[in-house]
Amino acid sequence: MTRRILAALGVLALAVGLAACTGQNDDLADTYREGRNQGFISGDGRITEIPLDERGDAVEFTGTAVDGSTISSADYAGEVLVLNFWYAQCGPCRAEAPFLQSAYTDTQSDGAEFLGINIYDGPEQAASFDETYDITYPSILARGDVDLKLAFADWTSLQAAPTTLVLDREGRVAASLFGQLESASILKTLVEDTLAEGQ
Repeated sequence: MTRRILAALGVLALAVGLAACTGQNDDLADTYREGRNQGFISGDGRITEIPLDERGDAVEFTGTAVDGSTISSADYAGEVLVLNFWYAQCGPCRAEAPFLQSAYTDTQSDGAEFLGINIYDGPEQAASFDETYDITYPSILARGDVDLKLAFADWTSLQAAPTTLVLDREGRVAASLFGQLESASILKTLVEDTLAEGQ
């Protein structure tokens, strides 16, 4: 009996130790590799700005746009890029859509670009959403695209929609917003701060 208890405790200790070694998105990477989309979670509205000297590597990705064309991070080299993760049936995504379009309109002439990452829909649903909310910037489709999902796994859970990332001119995450954008001015300020770097 004592031997069984000790064995059980050993297994438990090993499980706890292994859990402590895994990153918060390790399970997401496994989910993407297996082709599963499950359990969307909502963000808490947290905004984080990352100092220049603390930013990680550039985000690199390639995906298929709603219109069937190919879009990659290389297309935005040297640009400040806003990435917004969304899907059509997400209530907060619908609520923030006008704010995103407004921020895009206000900052495009200053050199900012926007790109949607649709995490769940097919091209028809995504195109219908764009038409309904007058979205004029493109989106790429992540459903079924394991490589595209893995490209963002270190930066955000694609299950957390909406999420918005602002990439600097070197393609590094400069700011993140997890949850619904409450106004265009919030995102516009984050973008303008990033655009002003090095000037």
